[in-house]
Amino acid sequence: AAAMEAAAVPDGQYTAVVYGLIGGGRCGEAVSLLSRELQKSCRSRGGLSLLGYCHYQLQDFAAAAECYEQLVALHPELDAYRLYQAQALYKAGLYAEALRTASPLLDLPAYQGRALRLQAAIHYAQGDLPAAKSLVEEALATTADGGTGAAEDPSERADAEIILGCLLYRQGRHEEASGKFAGAMQVLGYCPELSYNMALCCYAAKQYAPALKHISDIIERGIHQHPELSVGMTTEGIDVRSVGNTLLLHRTALVEAFNLKAAIEYQLRNLKAAQEALTDMPPRAEEELDPVTLHNQALMNMDNQPSEGFEKLQFLLLQNPCPPETFGNLLLLYCKHQYYDLAADVLAENAHLTYKLLTPYLYNFLDAIITCQTAPEEAFHKLDDSAGTLTEQLRKLTKQVQEARQNWDDEAVKKAVNEYDETLDKYVPVLMAQAKIYWDMKNYTMVEKIFRKSVEFCNEHEVWKLNVAHVLFMQENKYKEAISFYEPIVKKHYDNILHVSAIVLANLCVSYILTSQNEDAEELMRKIEKGEEQL
Repeated sequence: AAAMEAAAVPDGQYTAVVYGLIGGGRCGEAVSLLSRELQKSCRSRGGLSLLGYCHYQLQDFAAAAECYEQLVALHPELDAYRLYQAQALYKAGLYAEALRTASPLLDLPAYQGRALRLQAAIHYAQGDLPAAKSLVEEALATTADGGTGAAEDPSERADAEIILGCLLYRQGRHEEASGKFAGAMQVLGYCPELSYNMALCCYAAKQYAPALKHISDIIERGIHQHPELSVGMTTEGIDVRSVGNTLLLHRTALVEAFNLKAAIEYQLRNLKAAQEALTDMPPRAEEELDPVTLHNQALMNMDNQPSEGFEKLQFLLLQNPCPPETFGNLLLLYCKHQYYDLAADVLAENAHLTYKLLTPYLYNFLDAIITCQTAPEEAFHKLDDSAGTLTEQLRKLTKQVQEARQNWDDEAVKKAVNEYDETLDKYVPVLMAQAKIYWDMKNYTMVEKIFRKSVEFCNEHEVWKLNVAHVLFMQENKYKEAISFYEPIVKKHYDNILHVSAIVLANLCVSYILTSQNEDAEELMRKIEKGEEQL
């Protein structure tokens, strides 16, 4: 269709048609027209410049870089094309080439600030944070010295502050990072990408309410300003065509916002809301999906679509870049689904990723789980070493919380409590893995003993309480004790009784009957029947 349209352009109206297509957001059609014209006149500066612009808008950064490379060769006196080429190479992930291309611009006062910031962004993307920090500080100093040209523009300084904010975020200084982004927004005006950065800082600090507020702002603005992006249509069951991967979509930060919303809901155990957040985002074909969306789709639909989930994670592992969480999550999910041989193979085949992407805790945990299949005793000792380290940390953090409370230091209390919760979240899986070794041997007395050893840390933890209930039930002479653990779980969800797993309801019912609490058993069964009738 685009080729036919190219043939139909009347004489003398070519430029107007191209600009009309670009102005109407139809960059794909403009690319077809321009490519055809450039076959006749490959040295056309205007044609190459517009083609590079269109490719950039369509996020085909490698093609954009090629156009600008030709322009640099044809017009070496025009330094702007060198900057555009370096930016396109950076966006294409061709970092070494981007650094080389930007280097000559450092000697040009009019481009020095922008070249420094671009090189800082490239080093940041490569994970070289000290180099990025050094370059961004040099860029800020250049602005402060009142350099010539664009360096005097307040937005130049704001751009450097944004990179500084990203560096602070990577250092775990989330509040300071958010301050940098907020400061930049005061200079540049509302910017969805900056709002997303602030949401990400809140998420990293486990401040989910303010994170969701930023996300809500991004989504509401996106819906009102760009109804053509079809937000929410897929969730409503409406069949809509892909909106593609355009620069406009990227600038709305809608994809990033919905992914972060999904992550928050997933952390809060709201799986349905997490899945809906992914289907609410602007529709794209599967081959157009970015790595983060693909990763989240795999993770959040794993219970219903495990084969597709594993395929997506395996595919992502071969891509560059890929979300750093992919490697650890694929290994954990293999172990969860009892594909231990596959987990062992992936670990062996990706030794270079082990040190880069797995924390020592996660590597040791996975190693023990895999070892458990062939040498359970050795695995138990490995897990015991991890448990010992973690219990030591938990005791230390308990002391820190107490001291901070005595000193009325709310900030220190919050920090220590967050660290305690994070450490406990690491400890519980280790404990459960130890217990599972004896559970599989049907040695329930030993399982109970392991759980009793951890009571000082875990007595309020839902997973721990549930598994204590199960092990008491399995011993067949501790039904009363099992009831004392099952009952609070059921009563917590009494108004939505069917949200409780069937095994818990069945075990509690049996425990009532075997302890002659028949009325309680009958009441529970009536409640379940009523819940089923309301479905």
